[in-house]
Amino acid sequence: MTDYAFDKIVIKPQDIDLAHSPLRGHIKEETYVLGAFNPGMSRLPNGNLILMVRVAEALRQPVWSNKIHAIRCSPAKGYVLDGYPLEEVDASDPRKFLLKRYCPVPVLALTSISWLLPVELDEEGDKVVHIHYDKAVAPQASFQEYGIEDARISRIDGAYYMTACSVSSERHCTTLYRSEDGLNYRLEGIILDHQNKDMLLFEGKPKGKYYALTRPLGSAFFATSPDGGYAPGPSINLAVSPDLLHWKPVDEPFLRPRQNGQAILKLGGGSQPILTPDGWLMLFHVVGKNGQVGIYTTHWALLDKDNPVRVLKLEMGKPLLEANPALTAGLKEMIYLQDVVFTTGIVDAGDHYIVSSGELDLCCRITYIPKSVFRI
Repeated sequence: MTDYAFDKIVIKPQDIDLAHSPLRGHIKEETYVLGAFNPGMSRLPNGNLILMVRVAEALRQPVWSNKIHAIRCSPAKGYVLDGYPLEEVDASDPRKFLLKRYCPVPVLALTSISWLLPVELDEEGDKVVHIHYDKAVAPQASFQEYGIEDARISRIDGAYYMTACSVSSERHCTTLYRSEDGLNYRLEGIILDHQNKDMLLFEGKPKGKYYALTRPLGSAFFATSPDGGYAPGPSINLAVSPDLLHWKPVDEPFLRPRQNGQAILKLGGGSQPILTPDGWLMLFHVVGKNGQVGIYTTHWALLDKDNPVRVLKLEMGKPLLEANPALTAGLKEMIYLQDVVFTTGIVDAGDHYIVSSGELDLCCRITYIPKSVFRI
């Protein structure tokens, strides 16, 4: 594991005051913060950093009357609870449960509902300056009935664009928000349809067009050629848009799992791609096979500045970031996952980059990574 000069947890579940939760006044049952994690990050006009923290709010006691309950946001009724008989669910994953009646089609409900909370840090990312509860981004449409997850923020032509995953029985989609100041966001709508996650907008316009990383999912993948060098499974793709609302996938494949001995379950985008003197720098996550959830690590790539399909450097060997148990030693009683770091933001800070990540789906981690690490 690489040691960095600055590597710390800056936001923990106990830092969140649920008196300001959008659920208050809707349900009487007690809730708690399962995790405050996976923060999209950008720099505000005043020089401070903004973290858009995913707050996963869960029922303290989800099981009663022989049923397990899920929180759902109804546009007509507000936040409500749905109960499912225990014998009809598989709750082996702490993040979700499977409804057996629909098998073999995987139909899920969540053990928490997520909303986004802007947390302002100082310009070094070391201290919390203000938690903007009044500017929280909560579910507001029917396609967000199970919450809003894993924001990423890109600043393009002076405006802030935030992508997030909206979860519902209608679709599991990517939605776009826009802000002029980095704090007040308005929903622009769905931009990628069902089962396409981890969409990250390039902070700039290669060839004068908007580019984005995407990660389509599905319940089936097809076998690759035995001698083709690639393994089947979820990959990172590219898409192009004239206006940020209408997207066409790039025909050429992009980052795919390789047949290199690693048991890779999937790849997915991490931080928003930023332009460096050597090309577009992107950090992404790799999920290795281990247990129910897998091992999440952060890796990196450099892309050609004029043609991002062309990969100049791909580091799939030694992880850039791994989960660091020393950082979460004081949170042992709250930990429900192991071996997960999920990088979600990056900003320039002179001789180094400030990188934001979710640690163990529990808390927010800030790491300084020297620019020298990313040289070709």
